[in-house]
Amino acid sequence: MSKPKRVVVTGLGALSPLGNTVDEFWSNLTDGVSSADRITHFDPSQFRTHFACELKDYDPADHLEHNMIRRSDPYSQYALVSTDQAVRDSGLDFDEMDPFDTGVIWGSGQGGMKTFEEEVKNYTQRDFNPRFNPFFVPKLIINMAPGLISMKYGLMGINYATVSACATSNTAIMDALNYIRWGKAKVMITGGSEAGITEASFGGFSAMRAMSQRNDDPKGASRPFDKDRDGFVMGEGAATLILEEYEHAKARGANIYAEVTGAAMTADAYHMTATHPEGKGATAAMKQALQDGEHNAEEVDYLNTHATSTPVGDISEIKATVNVFGESPDHLTIGATKSMTGHLLGAAGAIEAIASIKAINDGVIPPTINTENIDEEIPSSLDIVLGEAREKQVDVVMSNTFGFGGHNGIVVFKKV
Repeated sequence: MSKPKRVVVTGLGALSPLGNTVDEFWSNLTDGVSSADRITHFDPSQFRTHFACELKDYDPADHLEHNMIRRSDPYSQYALVSTDQAVRDSGLDFDEMDPFDTGVIWGSGQGGMKTFEEEVKNYTQRDFNPRFNPFFVPKLIINMAPGLISMKYGLMGINYATVSACATSNTAIMDALNYIRWGKAKVMITGGSEAGITEASFGGFSAMRAMSQRNDDPKGASRPFDKDRDGFVMGEGAATLILEEYEHAKARGANIYAEVTGAAMTADAYHMTATHPEGKGATAAMKQALQDGEHNAEEVDYLNTHATSTPVGDISEIKATVNVFGESPDHLTIGATKSMTGHLLGAAGAIEAIASIKAINDGVIPPTINTENIDEEIPSSLDIVLGEAREKQVDVVMSNTFGFGGHNGIVVFKKV
């Protein structure tokens, strides 16, 4: 059996609550800016939580044609916008490539939630001749985002969507990585998008009491590892990575951001929404990702934690971290970017992959903001970047994601 091919990242695109480009996102992230504020998409006063991390200064008409906007859900629109950035950033010319050499694997936890909500409302409220929009199903289904991306660029390779709740994007990245490793593709477009700040989605999470209720201080609400954390803050947006076979990228003189060296998934098999209290599944996934990338735990410089600011989830992840790296790892620096972006659900892994890759390129680890009093269950010997970004040489990053249903998805990136 031939040795697996090396896979590198040659393009990045982001549409996030902290900025509508990669540069804007990274600048605000490293400056410790919170994107949380009162919701503008609808009146949130009927729910326990009134705030989220929405996109700002974004108009789809600035990026997409009218017919595409009319025929697609925002989650697909976000995917197209971030992918356009990444493709341009990569310098790839798909007209010069075999269309079967490039594929798309895209993730979304909820897909066309806005479409679902609006169409059901419209149907039930019609007194005469109730009917659904003929675009209802195409706008709703999660695999439409990768389908639309393939149509835009004429890509005829592997094409599908992944769904594993908040681990979705890392699932997509892992699958894209493996198809290139196996020689089934030379280039893969991958990432995730979520447009879940709708009444139905938001109301559901609110009813679960999963989100922070710090309505008097939205910007300080997401506080990973803090003893007073009370839930996550919902976010929206998209992020795209262009993965490419190393020799292919090298031959065309591409700018290489990082190498994707390892990835793994496990299941907690424990609870519908809660993580395993001892981090059992997360521990296994983190160890398997290191093994897959042929890394020792001591090589990891930066751990980009999932850390959603929930009472149970943060502690179980810390327990897994200690299981993998030890209680006093002098080489490891830990951060939680959701303190600024909020939780992008199915897009979380992709936007945090970009943060991980930028940390490698710039030698800067973004801060964890709002965390004032570290939970007593967290060992004081762990090095968590609080308050302000920190300069550090970063050669290897592990990025964690965990989703409802017990899904654990881990990806490892390395400097080239």
